[in-house]
Amino acid sequence: MPLIGAHVRGDDPVAMAAEVDAQSVQLFLADPQGWKKPVPRDDADAILDSGLGVYAHAPYLVNVASTNNKIRIPSRKMIEQHAAAAAGLGARGLVVHGGHVGEGDDIAVGVDNWRKTFARATFPVRVLVENTAGGENACARTLDRIAMLWDAIGEYDVGVCLDTCHAWAAGEDLETIVERVRAVTGRVDLVHANSSRDPFGSSRDRHASFATGEIPPELIAHVVREAGCDVLVETPAERQAEDIAFLRAALAG
Repeated sequence: MPLIGAHVRGDDPVAMAAEVDAQSVQLFLADPQGWKKPVPRDDADAILDSGLGVYAHAPYLVNVASTNNKIRIPSRKMIEQHAAAAAGLGARGLVVHGGHVGEGDDIAVGVDNWRKTFARATFPVRVLVENTAGGENACARTLDRIAMLWDAIGEYDVGVCLDTCHAWAAGEDLETIVERVRAVTGRVDLVHANSSRDPFGSSRDRHASFATGEIPPELIAHVVREAGCDVLVETPAERQAEDIAFLRAALAG
């Protein structure tokens, strides 16, 4: 059965999961705005023994599509380090943003940099590439870009994380998004079920709780139902329990 969970703070994910009635958790394994290598966790055994599904999220700075060597090369190393740390927690996957190229750079170069990432290394947990909406230079912004990316990396052991807020912000139809993503990738491995603080097609990746966001909650539930895979809410912590309860009821109905 697919698990319904939440992105939680990293200090005590087991307790945080209990607070919001989550069956799974996603967490950062190091500073999400830094380049530091993850360190062994004192609560690793507690996480492993909890029965929770676990996902790790790579730091926001990771951008293997970049044409800048000072960003791309450390980003590859970070994926290796975070995948190893995630494997130590029994993680089901490591979520990595699709990344972007610089102003004026060719998207095809960024896509090929993704290919080189998988051609040069294998990872102990599956890397799940997440769609993002931030700007024309993003490599996984639209279905056309995702198709282009999958033509380059689909032969490797790589998965898809589909974020509802990001797809909405990119101007993609959520009624058909799962079907269309599967048509170009063959899979959807994880859904980030988030509403948006901004209107359709805004290109702004700003999450909101279901009750306060711009996306009709029933439309978010439709995406989750169609995907049929694990789902995580990355909505503000104070309403995560409410969002999880909504999804649980919607999927049971």
